[in-house]
Formats: sequence, C-alpha cells, structure tokens
Amino acid sequence: MIFYQPTAVVDKGLTVAALPRERRDTAFGAVLTQVIMIAVIVTLAATVFTHGLRPTLNTVGDIAGAVTPFLGGMPAKVLIGAAVLGGALVAALVVSLAGSWGVADVMGWKHSLNSRIDRTNGKFYTVYALAHVLGAVVVLSAVDLVALAVDVEVMNAVLLPIVLGFLLALEVRALPEEHRMRGVYRWIVWSLCGVVMAFGLYMVPVSLLPH
Repeated sequence: MIFYQPTAVVDKGLTVAALPRERRDTAFGAVLTQVIMIAVIVTLAATVFTHGLRPTLNTVGDIAGAVTPFLGGMPAKVLIGAAVLGGALVAALVVSLAGSWGVADVMGWKHSLNSRIDRTNGKFYTVYALAHVLGAVVVLSAVDLVALAVDVEVMNAVLLPIVLGFLLALEVRALPEEHRMRGVYRWIVWSLCGVVMAFGLYMVPVSLLPH
C-alpha cells in the first residue's frame, strides 16, 4: 500500500484540493481492514484454539473446517471463503499493480491505467499480466499457501523499517514545505513509525531462530 498509494494518486490525476478526501478514504480503509483482521484473530482464538485444541490450518479448507463446529458447515464455508476472496482480490489489484508500477518507474516505461494498451505502455501491461499469471501458477501448485502467506508477512515486517525510513526521509526532503507534517501530528506519526519499525526489526531474530 505504501508503494501503491502515491502512484495511484498521480495516475488518477488528483490535485491538492482532493488531498483531504484522499486522507479520509485512506484512514477509513486502514482502520476498517485492521478491525476486520483483529476480529478474525480474536474469533479464531476464542473458538478454534480453546480447550487445548491445536488444529492444523494448512489450507483454506482446514480453516473452514476448524470453525465448522461453531458456525455450521455452510456459514463457515461462506464466511471463510468470502474473507479469502476479499483478500485475494485486494492482492490481485494492489500488490501486482504496485509492483508493475514500480518496475515501470525504474525502467522509464509509460504506465498509466487511463491509457489504452499500445506500444508505448505494452511493457507495463505485460508485467502486470505476468504478475497475475505467476500468482495463479503458485496458487494452483502444491505450495503450502498458509506457510507462504506467513513467510511473506514476516518478510514484509523485516522490510518495513527500510520502507518507512525512506518514506519519512522523503517527507522531510522532497515534500513542499506547505505539505510537510508539523507539530504534534508529526511527532505522533514519527513515534508510530518508530514503533512499527522496532517491531519489524524484532522479527528478524525471532523469524531466524529455531522454534
């Protein structure tokens, strides 16, 4: 999302007047997704992992089966299926598009979604399509998707200090003076970023040490 957001703002042609609306949309989306995540974790902890149970959750079917005794067969399938589908659609759009935009930026390719596919932006759309194809190949292969998802999240936590560090540096050095953070708001943002970066660095030895 950190890489996706700025390029999406530029690609949509938003002006400074649209910044307040974009900030509200971003804040609402961030809070909503975290509330959903916390609700799912708490629900699983209060049901599936009670009474000393340690079910194996290696597939989406395993997760649905684990909550079946508490929700029923069909509700469990619908709820878990909808959750995974929602996450998959977000990933298919945001992750692949952010990566494709990043590659196009580095290579100097034209990469606007507002333009029709032609020779000037064909390379960008090729990378974008390949991201989906390769993702589908991984999903349809015999890879443990749950373990892969956990590994990706660990990698994300490890890399987050670098990403946030550069983002804060850009805010200080690249943003026009009138758009830079000020006062209490700046200290809050820097403090929260510091906490997140500290947890990311903490994950390095934790993820490497044998369990």
